[in-house]
Amino acid sequence: MFTKRSHRHSSVESSLSRCRMKMGLLLTGVGDKVMRLWSLDSYKCEEEYYIPDTAFLVDFDFDESKIVGLLGSRVGIWTRNGKRSIFPSPEGTFSKGLCVRYIDPDAVIGCEDGTARVFDMYSRTCSRIIKMHAGPVTCLALSDDELILSGSSLGSVSISDLASDQRVARLRPTDSAGIRTLCFNPCSHLVFAGTTVGYTYCWDLRTMKSLWETRISSNVLYSLSHLRSDNSTLAVGGIDGVLRVLNQNTGEVLSRCLIDDERPISSTRNMHAFIEKKKGIRLPEDAEVDRIPRTCRPPITCLSVGMKKVVTAHNSKYIRMWKFKM
Repeated sequence: MFTKRSHRHSSVESSLSRCRMKMGLLLTGVGDKVMRLWSLDSYKCEEEYYIPDTAFLVDFDFDESKIVGLLGSRVGIWTRNGKRSIFPSPEGTFSKGLCVRYIDPDAVIGCEDGTARVFDMYSRTCSRIIKMHAGPVTCLALSDDELILSGSSLGSVSISDLASDQRVARLRPTDSAGIRTLCFNPCSHLVFAGTTVGYTYCWDLRTMKSLWETRISSNVLYSLSHLRSDNSTLAVGGIDGVLRVLNQNTGEVLSRCLIDDERPISSTRNMHAFIEKKKGIRLPEDAEVDRIPRTCRPPITCLSVGMKKVVTAHNSKYIRMWKFKM
C-alpha cells in the first residue's frame, strides 16, 4: 500500500477515487486537482498532470502517448510531454459526461442523456452521437473490433457498432438494479457487469446469452476488471471494501481479501511516496463482512488488474497494491 507523499500542493491531502493501470504504469486521480502517473516498480511519481481550476475531473483513460480526461461536459488531452488542450469550446459542450474510455483515435464519452459521444482526438471534434439507453450511461467498455459496450442506471447493457452506429444487442440482468461497472474480455468474448445491489453477471457476446449470475455482496459494486490476456479470474470491489476474486467461467468466489489494519510490517519513504507494507487476509467463506470494522475495509471505488497484482483506490489519499502468489 502506498500514499502520495505530503508536499506543498494542498491537493495531496485530497481524496482520489480512480486508477488505471497499463504498461507497468498507474494513473491516479479524481477528487484531486492533479493526475499522477506512477511507476509500479519503484513507486515513484513519473509525471503530474494538472486540472484547470475551473474544471472538475470525472474520469480518465490513457495510452503510451496521451491521457484523456473527462471534465464534466468537456474533454481534456494531456500529452506525455506536458501539453494540454481542452475542447469543445464552452458554446459546444455536451450533456454531462459520466465516464470515458479511449482507444486511439477515439474517446467515447458516456453521458447523462443516455448517449455515447465519440470524439476524434486528432481533429478535436465530435464525430458521432449514438443513443445507447433511455437513462444515464454509467460505465463503458470498448472492444478492438469497434464495439461500444455501455451500462445504464436503468439496468441494462447495450452494445453498438462504433463504425455503423447500429445497436448490436441489449443484455438485461434478471434484477432491475442499475449497472455500475462492466468490462469485456476480448480473448473469451465474455462481458462482465456489476450492479448497485451486489450482483455480478456474465454474458457470452458470441451467443448474447447469460452464462452465470451471482450475488457476492448486499451493497453496490463499483469496479471489476481482469488481466487482458487472462481467461480465469475476475477481480471485483465495491462499497463493502472486500476485494473478491471470481472464476470468470462460473462466477464462483475463489477468495475474499482484506488488508490487516494492524501495525505495518515495514514502512519506507521516497521522494514521491510513503509506502507501508501490510499483511493481506483471506476471509473464510462463513465470515460476516458487516461485523468487520470499516477501518479494515474502506470502500473500493476503483480497481485495476496487472500481472500478479491488483491496485485499488478508496476515495482517500491511499492507493493499495495487492500482490498475489500464483
